[in-house]
Amino acid sequence: MSQIAVINPILYTSETNQIPKVHSIKDTMIYTLCLGFLHLGHSVTLIAAEDYRPSDEETYDFPVVWMQTACRKVFLPRALPYMPKLRGFLRAHKEFDLIISSEVFGTWSYTAARLYPEKTLIWHELAKHNNILHRIPSRIWYRLIGGLLMRKAAVIPRSEAAADFIRQFMPVVSDMCIEHGVDLEKCPQQLWKEKKEQFAVVSQFVERKRIDRIILRFKAFLENGHPSFRLYLIGQGELEEQLRTLVKQHHLEESVLFCGQLGHDRLLPIVAQSRALLIATAKDNNMVSIAESIAAGTPVVTTSVPYNAAYVRREKLGIVSDDWNEETLREICENNAFYVQNCVCYRDRLSNVYCAQQFVDYIKRKSPDENGIS
Repeated sequence: MSQIAVINPILYTSETNQIPKVHSIKDTMIYTLCLGFLHLGHSVTLIAAEDYRPSDEETYDFPVVWMQTACRKVFLPRALPYMPKLRGFLRAHKEFDLIISSEVFGTWSYTAARLYPEKTLIWHELAKHNNILHRIPSRIWYRLIGGLLMRKAAVIPRSEAAADFIRQFMPVVSDMCIEHGVDLEKCPQQLWKEKKEQFAVVSQFVERKRIDRIILRFKAFLENGHPSFRLYLIGQGELEEQLRTLVKQHHLEESVLFCGQLGHDRLLPIVAQSRALLIATAKDNNMVSIAESIAAGTPVVTTSVPYNAAYVRREKLGIVSDDWNEETLREICENNAFYVQNCVCYRDRLSNVYCAQQFVDYIKRKSPDENGIS
């Protein structure tokens, strides 16, 4: 058994500086990854920013350390939190055999990389510069702090796009990408055998997600000979009332259903029984909903914007098109069995246990005589 620390201050995306409170963090991507390490028999500790502590008291499967953030006007908790007590915590806990830290552009990754470069792996997602202050801090960070002061720490990209970007700055970048993992136990296999005449959207209702486009393209699909289909909108956000108004204007109240924010126990059955997950985003990184949909045996119709659209296209797990329309929806329905079978065959590679094992295998290969990983 090995001792593993996972540093991921930002547990979920906030569109504004007012970070919304959630009831639980157990459906987050990073919690799921930690469960993967636990399943392999390792001891894992998650370190996160206090700003993301849920509103409800929870009992976790492993230790979760909540750290206060400081200098919040400069280091915005939603984008670049600074946890001043992290250095002291890591110095006091030398028992960790492996430290996995999210993102090169992060004060927390800098701390880990400077203290313990040989046993720190930086799991990197971004494939372009951060837009804060016209990208100036990002450019300085990657060139000087990352490229010089963090250069001994290894980087594992989460996508091919992230790999191409970070290789410009960091000297030790893995050839292997590790995707976001999914807890397959939450994706029962029997559900994808019960496909219904429906599509699903799992998203924040914000401008960049372009949910209005999905609704209008779905309307065209209905009018093109598919009147019995339903579209399930799962999520919430500032544009919800506008979207409800749009649905009413086009008389789609019986066909477009607003489900609100759902936990995985209610969300995944809807996705698993859908013909496809629909995505029209204009700006995103890796999308966990894509991995979860594929693990549930449901193909994806998406723009090329999400980084993980690359393996959707490569493995034929759906259709990737920036201009997808009602004809695309017709195609995904007519060839649904083909795409579903591809998802079923690929799903084990998205397992949180599989992803956790990839981290362990990498650190063993990297420095077999200098770490305590077993």
